[in-house]
Amino acid sequence: MLSLLILHAVAAVCAPWLTARIGRASFFVLALAPAAAFAGTVWLAVRGLPARESFPYAPALGPLMGIELSFRADPLAVLMMALVTGVGVLVLCYSARYFPQGDEGLGRYGGVMTAFAGSMLGLVMADDLLLLYVFWELTTVFSYLLIGYDPLSRVSRQAAMKALTVTTLGGLAMLAGFVLLGQAAGTYRISEIVARPPDLAPAAIVLVLAGALAKSAIFPFSTWLPAAMAAPTPVSAYLHAAAMVKAGVYLLARLGPAVGDLALWRALAVPLGLVTMVLGGWRALRETDLKRLLAYGTVSQLGFLVTLFGTGTQGAALAGVGMLLAHALFKAALFLVVGIVDHATGTRDLRELSGLGREMPWVCGAAVLAGASMAGLPLFAGFAGKEAALESLLGSPVALAGVVAGSALTAAYTLRFLWGAFAGKERERTRAHPVPAAMFGPAALLAALGLLLAPWAPWYEGAMSGYTGTFRDPGHHSHLAAWPGLSAPLLLSALALAGGAALFLAREPVARAGAALHVVDSGQVYWTAIRRLDRFAIQFTGLIQRGSVPDYLMLTLLATVGVGLFSVVYGGAPRLDVPVVAWQRPEQPVLVVLLAAASILALFARAYVLVGLVIGLTGYGTALMFLAHGSPDLALTQFLAETLGLVLFALVLRRLPIAPVKGRLVFPFRLAIGLAVGVVAAGAGMVAMAARGTEPAGALMEAAAAQTGARNIVSTIILDIRAWDTLGESAVLIVLTLGVTSLVFLRRRSYSIERAESGRRPPEHTHWLAATLPRGQRALALEVAARLTFHTVLTLSVFLLFIGHSKVGGGFAGGIVAGLAITVRYLAGGRNELAAAVPVHAGVLMGVGLTLSSLTALAGLLFGRAALDMLATDVPVPLVEHVHLSTGLLFDLGVYISVIGMVQDVLRSLGAELDRQIDLQDDGDDRRAGAGGRV
Repeated sequence: MLSLLILHAVAAVCAPWLTARIGRASFFVLALAPAAAFAGTVWLAVRGLPARESFPYAPALGPLMGIELSFRADPLAVLMMALVTGVGVLVLCYSARYFPQGDEGLGRYGGVMTAFAGSMLGLVMADDLLLLYVFWELTTVFSYLLIGYDPLSRVSRQAAMKALTVTTLGGLAMLAGFVLLGQAAGTYRISEIVARPPDLAPAAIVLVLAGALAKSAIFPFSTWLPAAMAAPTPVSAYLHAAAMVKAGVYLLARLGPAVGDLALWRALAVPLGLVTMVLGGWRALRETDLKRLLAYGTVSQLGFLVTLFGTGTQGAALAGVGMLLAHALFKAALFLVVGIVDHATGTRDLRELSGLGREMPWVCGAAVLAGASMAGLPLFAGFAGKEAALESLLGSPVALAGVVAGSALTAAYTLRFLWGAFAGKERERTRAHPVPAAMFGPAALLAALGLLLAPWAPWYEGAMSGYTGTFRDPGHHSHLAAWPGLSAPLLLSALALAGGAALFLAREPVARAGAALHVVDSGQVYWTAIRRLDRFAIQFTGLIQRGSVPDYLMLTLLATVGVGLFSVVYGGAPRLDVPVVAWQRPEQPVLVVLLAAASILALFARAYVLVGLVIGLTGYGTALMFLAHGSPDLALTQFLAETLGLVLFALVLRRLPIAPVKGRLVFPFRLAIGLAVGVVAAGAGMVAMAARGTEPAGALMEAAAAQTGARNIVSTIILDIRAWDTLGESAVLIVLTLGVTSLVFLRRRSYSIERAESGRRPPEHTHWLAATLPRGQRALALEVAARLTFHTVLTLSVFLLFIGHSKVGGGFAGGIVAGLAITVRYLAGGRNELAAAVPVHAGVLMGVGLTLSSLTALAGLLFGRAALDMLATDVPVPLVEHVHLSTGLLFDLGVYISVIGMVQDVLRSLGAELDRQIDLQDDGDDRRAGAGGRV
């Protein structure tokens, strides 16, 4: 099962490359990923269910919070896997002819669609609540990108933002519910929770339902789904018929056996489902856009499904899985038909369409088959599911009446759709372009399956018994059949169909009545709330954000002191029985004196340059303290980072005033705050040390390093014990670098920014480091130093990378050393030399580095082990005996490359870009001076 997800991930990454070479035909290649997943789903079902796979992910978090990549395939999961992958194949094939050749967004669409399919596949296979939440949010992000496919369309952007906002808020609430559920059950394993249902607090039920209902667009969260019709039609067919909106329904179905018999669960899910079914169906009768008509129909059907799974009985669950399959088939088919109509005629407005039934008879036939299943006509899959639903609700009169009313509305808007799209009207017949087979085939196949699968309903009932039998409340008995015979549910179905026909025949009065009763527009309510929230945020931000960095710093430091005082006043005097040693080595007090002197000097410095240098001295002094305490790794890293920071500080100062500036706060006040913060920080450290109740972990580090085959304990901590922290910190640093440099200069950076945009054409390079700086800015000493040390320092950086496991070094230190070598070359040769030194784009370096670290972290999973389980071997090498190679080295290599990319990006932004601006300004001054001289 994990291999199916990896296959989708690889396909998504390759999608832009494929699209750039073979255009929209790449969608046929991308369809191989869900096709292979569909074949894998069939193989799992044939081999026997349930099937399980589990890989340790973060076992050190303990038995409760220890996250696992845990997957499980039971009948319900296999059903959803088949829908996600099967419909995904057809939609990708459909997309190969829906989008025009040469569309700029094809690569992005193909990658995101494939990634979404993989995320949805992971969601339905996940057997861990936290893992399910990860895939849940991935579907939210990818759906945002798909709905906002056209970034130039304001409607698309607003629809994408609405979907993201609503579903993300619901997802956060659901996460809180998952935590409460996992704590109550003592495990986050879904199969164990279902097998042994815990006693749940009402808050857990409400929070989980909030996330599920928001995802499936249930009232009052329905507003985002109709707005999402701004997405391309293949997106609507997949996300809003077979995949994303089914996620909430799937969660209800998955947890139903554990909580379905709880009164609060039923009291929330069933009424909200019925209200959604009726309101969605009623609103569909007013729509004139075929996609929006189907969108409100989808909202209505989702309400129907929530009602069934919210009932929490075996009979309702059987009807639910029947409708789950039928709905995916007929609704995806109808969305694809709308795309065909729009593609062939250029409109989706039913008021402008006429006579398409004769113009496109085969498309009309497919629509009629899908519509018959949606309306619930006998011998179709939709009829079998609806009959089972009516039968299961015979003991619940209110719910039964609501479902009958909703079914009548379903029949009515089905007739309205077929009439509006294909019937002849009192206007000129609409002309249609030929329909490609790749577009008609998927729609026809899905529509035909709604008829062909109906006779297999009894077999399907037996296949799903492994899931429906897990519900504790049997409820009213029901069964699936294409023709159940004369019965009360059949009479109710006939009543619903007759009511739907009557509503359709009275469509004009019904539309006017709907307009009159439509008092509140949910979309308007949503945007009103968003605008008021934005206004409040602006006003509140203007109140507390005054643009004064000293004020912000003062408030932060005062808050720190306040927390310390509050702890002492209300918590009592803390225990500080910690042995205090003045010094252990004679150089330590000397370093303390130097650090104190540099800190005091910083208080009296006024020029920015002097402040930067003095602060740099405190950084170097701290590095010496690390060295004196026996931490050469930390000392080396501190030295290198401090040096690079000073260079960057100097680059920024070129565009800042360097005149002395008087502080806004009086010196005694600043001194008092500084001393108070120092006392609180030192006291907090002492309190933490005094409160230690277990043996320090440092005593175990040597054994841990030996177990990993490393002799450097610091490297063991970074690459093994706290490897997840290292990976997360690398990602944060990359994002921070990109964010800062983008905020400093909002401009597109190409691979050859320096050469392409230089105001002065650089000379041809006959040898490396041909400085292009103006004569007055050249520094001969720097040029000589760069020529003498550049290659040596780069070699040293690689050496530090390779010896990091056994001696002082590592990827981070090596990356900074390489970055300093590049910095010296830039300072000696200018921005054109920077482009020659690192001809690869900074974003590529950071992306490759982070990807390499991430893939290495997951490499252990390929061998059936845990994530970040480092694999190691010793390779004999002449002269040096052996070289220790491990996936940890590859992980460190990713960090090394990422650091070089970050340094390069900062140099290009704060260095090369500033150089370019200064050159342009100087050229402008020269031209103005020349013009003045001529005058």
